[in-house]
Amino acid sequence: MSYFRTPEHRALRAELIRRWKPWEKSTGPKSEEGKARSATRGFKGGHRAMLRDVAHVLREQAETLKRTP
Repeated sequence: MSYFRTPEHRALRAELIRRWKPWEKSTGPKSEEGKARSATRGFKGGHRAMLRDVAHVLREQAETLKRTP
């Protein structure tokens, strides 16, 4: 059975976190290695550019089909 959090428990944890303010203590990576690893988190594997090209080709085909009688 999983751990069930009651509304009271959630409210208590929320208040504790608001007092603790972890977002003010977060500084991010400090080492060059950590910064480099963090910089690659947004990398999507190159699929977006390929999908953009496919979408462009499909759009061109659709326009060509519309013009063809």
